[in-house]
Parts: sequence; structure tokens; C-alpha cells
Amino acid sequence: MKNEIKAAVVQHGCQGDYQKNLEQSIDGINKATERGANLVLLPELHTLPYFCICEDGRYFDLAEPIPGTTTEALAILARDRQTVIVASVFEKRARGIYHNTAVVLDRDGSIAGTYRKMHIPDDPGYYEKYYFTPGDQGFVPVSTSIGRLGVLVCWDQWFPEAARLMALAGAEVLLFSSAIGWEPGDNKQEKARQLDAWITIQKAHAIANHLPVLVSNRIGHETDPAGNTDGTDFWGSSFIAGPQGELLATAGTDKAAVINADLDIEKTETLRRSWPYFRDRRIDHYHGLLERFLDTTSPPD
Repeated sequence: MKNEIKAAVVQHGCQGDYQKNLEQSIDGINKATERGANLVLLPELHTLPYFCICEDGRYFDLAEPIPGTTTEALAILARDRQTVIVASVFEKRARGIYHNTAVVLDRDGSIAGTYRKMHIPDDPGYYEKYYFTPGDQGFVPVSTSIGRLGVLVCWDQWFPEAARLMALAGAEVLLFSSAIGWEPGDNKQEKARQLDAWITIQKAHAIANHLPVLVSNRIGHETDPAGNTDGTDFWGSSFIAGPQGELLATAGTDKAAVINADLDIEKTETLRRSWPYFRDRRIDHYHGLLERFLDTTSPPD
């Protein structure tokens, strides 16, 4: 186990050409490792357009098995570049069972583990429940040659329970691959509020768990093939935060980028001694978290 991880996040646009999207991801990984990165995070579904903007059965043809074309290409790169790569695949697990899956490739090119997206949205422009079966692996960190990675995917980033469970299970870094953006019709004030909320909630996961956080998003406008919406303007803004929520590296809203930062893994121990959130958790009174909703009008048991 190393005390320092040299982390990087790749941000790029994703259009209709699988090979070009993959080449963008590979180019980003090469740039990251040329700067010394031994951990690289890619955006959600980085080889594909964001097809969940509408419901169309033809898009199931984009899915692939694991291992498959994408993981095999990135495995070669992970081995050659001696870096851990966190990729994102539309996984065909079986006939009729598809997942939004993060794949962790270790530095020897092997698949260290996977994480199947647990929280699946179903909102205008994000019709993921149509395509993705919810994950069934739980919130379990992936062990790699550089440490234990708490890998999560997009909608997961809004749920403090997911980050906390990864931390309780021994994650040393939290990683969120994302595909999120604005509706073109949103005004500037609303766009600013949404982006600020997205950054703040993920920085809060860093603070509440004293863990570094890596966040990768895509960029660019993607159209709605069904014509039901004006499409999505993905807002980029990928970032790396330290275990107190401090921003270590940031990307812009509209340009491809590769950002790097050194993560001091031992800082978690120091912070948890000074700010002992884990010690002071009242686990004897958190059973209400297992309820969908608490009816406080009913008399107590």
C-alpha cells in the first residue's frame, strides 16, 4: 500500500462514434500517465452517446459483456502505462439484463473488480430505468495494487448513504463517474445553482468521510433523437477534492481536459483522529434510515 496516489481525471465529449470516443479516453489516459498518474478516472459511459436521453430499444445493441471490447482495449493500456483505470461500460450481463457498470482495471491489466450502478434515475432526459437493472453487488470497495477504491456512478453521488457505506467498508478514495448537465432552456441562475449543488454534495462526501474524491463528467451538447426535449448540455466541471473538501484540481465546463493531483492517503487517519465522526456515530439510533419515510405523527413504540 502506498501512502500517496497520483490521481487523474479525464473529461471529454461523447458522440455517436464508439471508436472516436474510445480514442479520446485513451488519449486522456496517456496524457494523465505522462504526468505521473497511477490512477485514472473516466466519465460515465465514455465510449457512447448518452442514449438514456430517450427510450429506444435499439440502444440495447450498444451493450457489451465484461470482459469485452472496451475492457480489453483499456487492459492493454493499463498494463503498458502501469496505471489503474476506472472505466464505464454499458454491460450486457445476460439476455434482458443490462447494467451501468464501472470496471476497475489494475496496473497489470487484470480486472480488479466492478461496481454496478445502484441508484437508477428515471427523469426527463435521464430514462435509465428503461435500460439498466439496478446493481446487486452492494457498496463494496475494489481492492487494487494502489489501494481500495470506493467506485460509484453519477446518480449515486447525491446519496450520502452510498459514500458512507463505501467509507465504512474501507474505501481510501471515492470516485464518481458522471454524465450530468443542464437543460438548454435553464436560465443562468438555475444553471449556477445546479452546478454548485453538484459540486457541494460531492465535496461534502469528502468532508463527512475524510476521503479524497475524484469526479469525472462529460462535456458538450447531445441531442434527443426522439425530439421530446432540447437535449442536454453536459456541464463538465470535473474535479479532484482532498479529504477536507479542498479542491485540488478542476476542469472547465466546456472543454476536454485532463486534471492531476497527488492524494495523501495517510491524511485520512490524521483527520479522523481530530474530527472523529466515525467514533461518534450513533448507530444505535440510525434504524430510521432503513425506512422509506418516517411517520412522526404515529405514537412511538
